Order: sequence, then structure tokens, then C-alpha cells
Amino acid sequence: MKVGMVQQSNTADIASNIEKLQKNIRLAVSQGAELVVLQELHNGLYFCQTENTECFDMAEPVPGPSTELFGKLAKELGVVIVLSLFERRAPGLYHNTAVVLEKDGSIAGKYRKMHIPDDPAYYEKFYFTPGDLGFEPINTSVGRLGVLVCWDQWYPEAARLMALRGADMLIYPTAIGWESSDTAAEKQRQLGAWVTVQRGHAVANGIPVVTVNRVGHEADPSGQTNGIQFWGNSFVAGPQGELLAEFGNSEEEVRVVEIDMQRSETVRRWWPFFRDRRIDAFEGLTSRFLDK
Repeated sequence: MKVGMVQQSNTADIASNIEKLQKNIRLAVSQGAELVVLQELHNGLYFCQTENTECFDMAEPVPGPSTELFGKLAKELGVVIVLSLFERRAPGLYHNTAVVLEKDGSIAGKYRKMHIPDDPAYYEKFYFTPGDLGFEPINTSVGRLGVLVCWDQWYPEAARLMALRGADMLIYPTAIGWESSDTAAEKQRQLGAWVTVQRGHAVANGIPVVTVNRVGHEADPSGQTNGIQFWGNSFVAGPQGELLAEFGNSEEEVRVVEIDMQRSETVRRWWPFFRDRRIDAFEGLTSRFLDK
């Protein structure tokens, strides 16, 4: 499968961002992409650096304006697209939602982000209700896609459940970066951990991982921090954790990566982790903590 990845910087001009997204999707398809993955909350700035009730005005229903606009593009180009939207489900009820559009422009399925962070400059719990759709892959014409979102990246349980339900690959739209006060060494530790844990999901489950992150600096509207430098570094890992592609940290980039979708079967025969799982001894995983 040829997967198009759009690593993009955004501004406060949503219309301009969407225009650039459309251009980049077209570019990916012109290079042979059958599936195009966009970054987390791709229509605008990463607004979660502050807690501001006016930001809820940016949310939209699903289906809604974005699924209609990008759906028309998907149908025109004959491509599957993974969107990441600020979903308005009901008054006072909002989600961080990934939507998968089929080649005919219809909605193949959606996933609501399950793990919601609440850290300095990432105040997502103020905006997003945790997802309630579970870890269910989405069936498409290009395969069964295990779509998760950003903070979900750190949880092997999420990746495992997607794999156990038959996902052909894991996909992570992402918005993560550095705070300027961190040392250079600390920045590299953070980036290294982020790549390593996701490559581990690929290895442990024997399936490819596709991660698309935003890039560029976005200021803190409150002025309390120096904003976030999103570190890009979008990448694809194969079923043994091998890096098939890795983007840079500072530039926008559109790239198409070819993934051998048959290789997972071969790797799982060599490394039959699913066969050897001790499911009879894993009951403790559903506990918050195992007190002695």
C-alpha cells in the first residue's frame, strides 16, 4: 500500500490551512498515494495551550463541514483519507475525533480519542470528553485501519486491542512538540522515547505503524510559556519496528511511503507473540494499580 503523509505547519487562518491541506493531499495522490493521513486537529492551531471557552466555537459535528469538504476531495481523487477533527457531539459535549473517509467520499468510520492528557500547554481535558467507541479498527477498501490519536501512542494496551481486533496497521494523527525551556538533551530524550514506544507497538503486534505529526512553532496565547515547537518527525515503522521513513523536525513535507502489507503475516510466523500470550495470567491489566 502507498501511504501519503502530510506533515504541515498551521496558522490561525483556518481557510488557508484547509486550502494547503487540500493541495498537499492532491500532491500525495499525484505520487500514487492510496491512503492519506493528516495530523491531529489539522484545520487550525493547537488551541489546547490555554483553557478558553471561545475555542469551543471551532468544533463541528460529524458528519459536518469538514467531512463534506474532504469527502468530496476523497471521491474526486479516489483516495482514503484519515481526518482529525474537533467534534461537537452535543451542547457541552466535545471529542477529539479521527474520521476515516472512503474513496467514494462516505464516512467509513470514526474513532474518539480515548486517552486525554492534561499537562502544561496540553490542557485537553478542558476540551475533550474521553472516547466511548472503544478500540475498534475501521474497515476500508485499503484495509482494516487501527486509528488512534496522539496521547494514545504511549499506551501498549490500545495498540494491542486494535491488533487483536484485526487491524492491518496502526495510524496515529499527532500534535506533540518541545517546550523551549527544556534542554537539548531532554528534547532528544522525549523524541527518542516517542519514536521508541511506537516502534515497540509495531514489533509487539507485528503490524506497521504510521505516525503523522505537525511541525512549526505555535505561540502560547496567554504568554505564560514560550509556546510549542512541534517536532515533526513523522514516520513509518514496519512490523519488526524497522523505520521505513522518517521526516525532519523543522520542515513541512509531503511524502508517499510504500508498505508491504503481506509482511505482517511473515513476521508473525517468525515471531508468534499472539500464540504465546499468557491470557490466563493477565487479569491484573484491568486494575489501576496492583497494591502489594
